[in-house]
Amino acid sequence: MRTLFIAILMCCVSAAVSATEDGGPQMLRANVDLGNRESLQRGARLFVNYCVSCHSANFMRYNRVAADLGIPEDVVKANMMFTTDKIGEPMRIAMKPADAENWFGVVPPDLSVVARSRGPDWLFSFLNGFYADPAKPTGVNNVYFPNTAMPHVLWEMQGMNRAVFETETHNGTEVAMFRHFEQDRPGTLDEASYMTATRDLVNFLTYVGEPAKLVRYALGVKVLVFLFILWIVAYALKREYWKDVH
Repeated sequence: MRTLFIAILMCCVSAAVSATEDGGPQMLRANVDLGNRESLQRGARLFVNYCVSCHSANFMRYNRVAADLGIPEDVVKANMMFTTDKIGEPMRIAMKPADAENWFGVVPPDLSVVARSRGPDWLFSFLNGFYADPAKPTGVNNVYFPNTAMPHVLWEMQGMNRAVFETETHNGTEVAMFRHFEQDRPGTLDEASYMTATRDLVNFLTYVGEPAKLVRYALGVKVLVFLFILWIVAYALKREYWKDVH
């Protein structure tokens, strides 16, 4: 068993080293907080304004978002529903798949469970990994997802970065290693504010991937409080039973 554990550990370390040698940067930490309702609301606003034009969330309905995030339904109807007028409809897109494939070369994926399949850290890193690349059809590339077909839809907020790479030799092969970003054009937000905005968006996508987490979190607190009260009662009862036992 100990030998198996060491072998698994060595494989994990080797995979991490291989990823670094391939020039891939370290993932950023998303630090999502599903208990932060304000963050979830801001993330929902970003999603409907910047993402839902191309990416659907077919497993999530607008009325569920309204109920879970404490947003009045009239506010959702007026500010978040651009592809339907029915509050019970899923978060679909109006763009046809054929048009999407013609414009981007691939149909943008549904984002209902992307946070569960990719992970919040990957999503957060991806949204912060765009840089200018004139050789690409969209004019941008991504250090975390090279050759991505997705344009940098949040460029107005972040601005446009230039990626600095350095060539290193590993095992006789030259590898372009990413070092850092340099800003070419400023955006409407500074770096810290942009990271907060993308963290809010990832927080919302994490919620969309498993909305029952909000219910579990709320129920978990109630259960812990109940168990604490029960422990007090049980302890008092135990003392009452054993007070005459010597």
